[in-house]
Amino acid sequence: MIQTHIFGSQSWFSLVVFSFFLSACHSQYETPNDQVTLLNLETLPPVTDPINNLSNPDKVILGKMLFWDPILSGEKDVACVSCHHPRHGYADGLDVSIGVGGNGLGNVRTEGAKERIPRVGRNAPTIINAAYNGLLSYHQIYNPLNAPTFWDGRRKSLEFQSLGPPTSYNEMRGNGYEEALTFDSLVNRLQNIPAYVTMFQAAFGGDISSVNEENIGKAIAAFERTIISRNSPYDQFVNGDKNALSEDQKNGLLLFFNKANCATCHAGPMFSDYNYYNLGIRDNDKVGVDLGVNEQRKFRTPTLRNVTLTAPYMHNGAHQTLEEMMEYYNNGISENAEITAIDPKIKPLNLNKKEISDIIAFMEALTDDSFDKSEPASVPSGLKPGGNL
Repeated sequence: MIQTHIFGSQSWFSLVVFSFFLSACHSQYETPNDQVTLLNLETLPPVTDPINNLSNPDKVILGKMLFWDPILSGEKDVACVSCHHPRHGYADGLDVSIGVGGNGLGNVRTEGAKERIPRVGRNAPTIINAAYNGLLSYHQIYNPLNAPTFWDGRRKSLEFQSLGPPTSYNEMRGNGYEEALTFDSLVNRLQNIPAYVTMFQAAFGGDISSVNEENIGKAIAAFERTIISRNSPYDQFVNGDKNALSEDQKNGLLLFFNKANCATCHAGPMFSDYNYYNLGIRDNDKVGVDLGVNEQRKFRTPTLRNVTLTAPYMHNGAHQTLEEMMEYYNNGISENAEITAIDPKIKPLNLNKKEISDIIAFMEALTDDSFDKSEPASVPSGLKPGGNL
């Protein structure tokens, strides 16, 4: 769906351009509030649904059940929520995820008997605000069918993304069936559960044929678009409450958009430019070398919204804390012995400890934990919600 949002501010690009003038204007603006006004910051608009998957309550409820139900995994032991759990900011708290064969939740999750199935190769991105993937400005002409997903952007739209993990051997499929038979098998399972047939019919209309691969993806995507967080202290500040941020956080905001140049990549209302960069991140020994997009070690800029809830960081969880992450950026050099040429945007920042602390304080102000964290007591398959958690 192509939809234009109108908002009384400059584009995200202007936000970055204005930052270059802050130093020159500093003497004219005595307080952080005055300086921040120059940035014309943006918050998040209402969610836009694709024209071919408009939301309705029945679809959202069905999507939530599918998100939690291990019936969508080959060995019926994992679900989408196994790696995207509300108690961990809809991520999983691990450096790289443990899918099929895993037991437990978060940092106590183990790989199961004799590590028979390898770990998933990357860090689990959060589902929170995934409805806005690709959004660069409040008033952007935004098409959710083109929204990039995964660290390498290989699938567009939440509808298409949600159909990927069930086919993945490590993530959800295991030894349940051959990859080519994934959705034939899953549709057959769901069609043999009367409660699911009823729910698909309520959500999409029609007969038992409404239980199909396409509608599985649409239902899960509809649920994911309800996991929204847009009332952080930062959002309150942008919406007029000038006391929503502390002085340290305001100073951190100015550093973020000025001296530290974080907004070069973490721009717009989602704090991501949705581009791909080689940052020289060290490899994770648990999964080895990951060559990323076009085998150039490039990975997508993640959102910084709710970043305090989704550690560890980077595509392979190489950094455990925000302090570690900021130390890396402050050094501005590759930490991987195999990588000498990294993106030219990465340069030493020469920040002192107080400046780093203030930037972290600002990133903490991007957290809003008012998103839906409810956990179903049961799912239609009768299996344990979330699988072996």
